[in-house]
Amino acid sequence: MSTSFSQQQPLAPYEAEPAPQRRNFIKHVGTSLLALSSMVVAGGGNAAQARPASSAPSTTQSTASRVPEDADNFYRSPTVTARTVRFKNQYDMDVAGSLFVPNNMNRGSAHAAIIVGHPMGAVKEQSANLYATKLAEQGFVTLSIDLPYWGESEGRPRNVVAPDLYAEAFSAAVDYLGTQRFVDRERIGVVGVCGSGSFAVSAAKIDPRMKAVATVSMYDMGAANRHALNKSLTLAQRKAIIADAAQQRHVEFAGGETKYTSGTVHEITEKSHPIEREFYDFYRMPRGEYTPPGQSPLLTTHPTLSSNTKFMNFYPFNDIETISPRPMLFITGTEAHSREFSEDAYKRAAEPKELYWVPGAGHVDLYDRVSLIPWTKLTAFFRQHLAQQATPAAA
Repeated sequence: MSTSFSQQQPLAPYEAEPAPQRRNFIKHVGTSLLALSSMVVAGGGNAAQARPASSAPSTTQSTASRVPEDADNFYRSPTVTARTVRFKNQYDMDVAGSLFVPNNMNRGSAHAAIIVGHPMGAVKEQSANLYATKLAEQGFVTLSIDLPYWGESEGRPRNVVAPDLYAEAFSAAVDYLGTQRFVDRERIGVVGVCGSGSFAVSAAKIDPRMKAVATVSMYDMGAANRHALNKSLTLAQRKAIIADAAQQRHVEFAGGETKYTSGTVHEITEKSHPIEREFYDFYRMPRGEYTPPGQSPLLTTHPTLSSNTKFMNFYPFNDIETISPRPMLFITGTEAHSREFSEDAYKRAAEPKELYWVPGAGHVDLYDRVSLIPWTKLTAFFRQHLAQQATPAAA
């Protein structure tokens, strides 16, 4: 998930649009940009220390061309087999996923499984597949998913914000895993990265089949949109965003052009905020850039303007304590601009719970920096809480 400059859907490449059209776009979403820009103030953000990338797209972009040496978003394991799967949610929509199975696993018995959700605006190929692969190496069956309206999952128009359907995708993943003969349906856990952390929490509140919940660099997508980082968004700014989106509904209902908001910027300058640079270094550089088949790289990460206000009514941490006694693990970096959300969730949750700090890590660092991501902690958490229960002795 990124909170920076907005981008309109182009029918032709954005750079080729007439300058007046670009100016009209900026005028249209000006209020939203003002509000969204306030999400990257006080509290900074951490641009990861890194070596220069070998191929910066342009002079303006080269100022952000940093790739940490331990970044490995597209990691593949020789000890894990992956295959693409599709399954239905309760709304008869296809959810796309990648199923990861350890090569040496005995398929004749049932094993613990873990579902992994990607950052908001991303797809399973960004961070989620990495987590799924690494956890599969530890002996778990894992399933990364594309949220509805994103990646290869069903839903139109693309990039729509639908928090309830995002949460439902996690429950649908439990449905699917429960049909696999080598999965123990009583031992299924979930990992949510960034925005998916809040979707996984939302799902777990009403789906007790999720036996253990871990979040990494979590964003509460409701609070982030209602209040911005560090509660820097005023009520007046929020109302202006809502009014902008409402007017855009008139345009789109009448057949007008879809507009997009938020997401990751497409260029970096010397004036760019550190959080913009942090997201750009992942989403717009070879480090983590991925455009799903048939979609435009100019639209990746950008939700639709008219639907993004759905997050205003999203309260994933309300009743989070009802997940207990199922365990929760909140992982965040000491330098993460998003740390406030993990802290809030931990404060509200009931035992058993743990807030785990990764020293020196920023928000995006925990997407793909394999030497910083606490694999040992995640593995121990799921091994403990998804352990096979002993069968009671016969009387």
